[in-house]
Amino acid sequence: MSQPLKDRVALVAGATRGAGRGIAVELGAAGATVYVTGRSTRARRSEYDRPETIEDTADLVTEAGGHGIAVPTDHLDPAQVRTLVDRIAEEQGRLDVLVNDIWGGEKLFGWDATVWDHDLDNGLRLLRLAVETHAITSHHALPLLLRHPGGLVVEMTDGTAEYNRDNYRVNFFYDLAKASVLRMAFSLGHELGPRGATAVALTPGWLRSEMMLDGFEVREDNWRDALERVPHFAISETPRYVGRAVAALAADPEVARWNGESLSSGQLAQVYGFTDLDGSRPDAWRYLVEVQDAGKPADTTGYR
Repeated sequence: MSQPLKDRVALVAGATRGAGRGIAVELGAAGATVYVTGRSTRARRSEYDRPETIEDTADLVTEAGGHGIAVPTDHLDPAQVRTLVDRIAEEQGRLDVLVNDIWGGEKLFGWDATVWDHDLDNGLRLLRLAVETHAITSHHALPLLLRHPGGLVVEMTDGTAEYNRDNYRVNFFYDLAKASVLRMAFSLGHELGPRGATAVALTPGWLRSEMMLDGFEVREDNWRDALERVPHFAISETPRYVGRAVAALAADPEVARWNGESLSSGQLAQVYGFTDLDGSRPDAWRYLVEVQDAGKPADTTGYR
């Protein structure tokens, strides 16, 4: 089995579950050494109080063919992030891929709550978790990434730049957080491009994360049972799909062509030829515009 990233080192910040876990596993499948971070460990859970842990993610990375290393890290704490990067530098001497996937805001926003009605403490913490963590991690990790040419930074968000430009996303705090991460990739592109590295923003489509599946009271093996209640869920994708997008970017010798751009898993699948685990290529953001937002009945024909 081809492992194009066999000699590469990656840091997936926020890899406990969801897209972060899917990305870490696919980087491992491509042969990379992957440091996975988060606040949920086998010894202690974050406020999410869920069973997924970074140790589990690291084990999955290793089982996939890479080398997974779990490092408990609160990315709001600059000292912890600095210690993490120092460890990677000491153990590996390089960092080739940085994935900023820290989020942690799932329980902090109210759907359609106005900025004046929204709990202010929750809204501000959401911004800290979703934006400040990315800035802290980039500040400490990018000097190591720039030691060798060809490094890649992936800023994970929800929505493409085009979609989020034209659509209000959930509420003030959520919308601001996701727009900020998109702009981070644009800004980092300007700083990294002349120095031989690449930064992109990347969004999955409708993600069948562990929390999403639980919310719909289904499992990955019977997720289609939710379609009676949520028909457009038919366009959804596994976390491994966006993971394959990151692995394809990391293995692309011409990845600099994407520098500073906003990308999606479905878009990159058409370019690189990868599929989701079921062999399909869901293109969620095109579907949302042309089918769901247009008020048409759920029909994924031509979209996966």
